[in-house]
Amino acid sequence: MGATLENLGLALIQAESAHVAHNYHPLPVLAHSAEGVWVTDIEGKRYLDLLSAYSALNFGHGHPAILAAAREQLGKLTLTSRAFHNDRLGPFATALSQLCGKDLVLPMNTGAEAVETGIKVARAWGYRSKGIAPDAATIIVANGNFHGRTTTIVGFSDDPVAHDDFGPYAPGFVHVPYGDADAIAAAIDENTAAVLLEPIQGEAGVVVPPEGFLRRVREICTENNVLFIADEIQSGLGRVGETFACDREGVVPDMYLLGKALGGGIVPLSAVVANEDVLGVIHPGEHGSTFGGNPLAAAVGLRVVEMLASGEFQTRAKALGEHLEAALQALVGHGVTEVRIAGLWAGVDIDPAYGTGREIAEKLLARGVLVKDTHGQTIRIAPPLTIRATELDWAVEQLRHVLSA
Repeated sequence: MGATLENLGLALIQAESAHVAHNYHPLPVLAHSAEGVWVTDIEGKRYLDLLSAYSALNFGHGHPAILAAAREQLGKLTLTSRAFHNDRLGPFATALSQLCGKDLVLPMNTGAEAVETGIKVARAWGYRSKGIAPDAATIIVANGNFHGRTTTIVGFSDDPVAHDDFGPYAPGFVHVPYGDADAIAAAIDENTAAVLLEPIQGEAGVVVPPEGFLRRVREICTENNVLFIADEIQSGLGRVGETFACDREGVVPDMYLLGKALGGGIVPLSAVVANEDVLGVIHPGEHGSTFGGNPLAAAVGLRVVEMLASGEFQTRAKALGEHLEAALQALVGHGVTEVRIAGLWAGVDIDPAYGTGREIAEKLLARGVLVKDTHGQTIRIAPPLTIRATELDWAVEQLRHVLSA
């Protein structure tokens, strides 16, 4: 029976390789089912999920409350398009705007769509509110950024894998070093509409900026009448021990870009959230999405926001993150060169003498732990916020075994 399942699994992976475009290089595991923080493959082997689908699964696999909201809505209404009203969008937008302390929500589907929407809104605001000359608006972005995979976005990426061979690219983006507020101030001119930043850079390896950086960016943007756009698609919604990563410095941006965990790990759901004076510049017919704001996603998103409103998951992420940091720091000098962590989100740099990030991820897979490498030597750890301290300890112990071997 085991050999039969193993052969079936191999056949399924081969079919995927033969007929799915090779835009990913997944680890050789074939997920079949999952519950909470555990994933089970086709042969019945269980794995501890320390990736959470890049934070889309902040509440774990199949959270009962989120599943209940989805199932209830599935039997009622799933899609109308925004040509008509639906009875789930209003409650969702109200709850999300209150969570963010903003007036308006523009719902979309994916994180990249939220970023593209934010760019459009910022440019429109620049022309219609700030008075920037037509087609002259610029947006300041950071080196090492990752905001998505669309052609506009990869055009201002400095990662060759994301950027090269997909041009020509849209103009209007100015690069500065990440974490350098003085460079942002120096780059602003009369055509600057916005500063677009990840409060913590995710794909770059969980890069945390210097203390006070976000506060200074907020001050610079206010002083110069420039929008501060925070891409909280990975860092937001409880991941770092606060509702938003900006909360770590008591900063409120002009615009939040949200996604991933907003859909509860069930449906794609993203949003741009800002006040009326910013989002109000967009008029009917200028932007939209057939699936954006659909009632199924809105019902799921409403439940997610309700769960975050209690603060329970933020508190768990903060406490468990401190526990995880202590365990990971013990590995520094023993195969690990650096640990960067914010809440339950860690970038762990592997000493090249011990292998690449990919090789360590593959060895952890063999021991029942799911992580993902990035930028050669880094593995990212971002478990569901429902994980237990004992499960974190077990995962770190597997990493210790892999490195000691």
